[in-house]
Amino acid sequence: MLALAIANGALRQLTFGKHMSELRAHQLSTAIGSVIMGLFIWLVVRIWPPSSSRRAFHIGLVWVSLTIVFEFAMGRIMMHRPWQQLFQDYNLPAGRVWLLFLIWLALAPYVFYRLRVGQLQGKP
Repeated sequence: MLALAIANGALRQLTFGKHMSELRAHQLSTAIGSVIMGLFIWLVVRIWPPSSSRRAFHIGLVWVSLTIVFEFAMGRIMMHRPWQQLFQDYNLPAGRVWLLFLIWLALAPYVFYRLRVGQLQGKP
């Protein structure tokens, strides 16, 4: 997942991030990241299905927790960014959509697990 996130960030910096505002680049990069992570999570759930809906939901919560810890650790420790700047991406009314990605990351294992279980049981 980390490699996919880094690749998405590199794509943003090397391509569309040069041709649009920072806010629009953030929004597009978050959307692309959501699709990429969704595909990855779908694959993981198909190969290594969780044992239950509850377990799938817990997996999503762990992934979100690790993502947040990583983001803040990188921002504070390695990049020396102030707290205010780190929290900026969580400002949904200002158009910062990172929070939506985190919600998707938390729910995606559960969603794909439920879809897989429905397919196995022959439900539409």
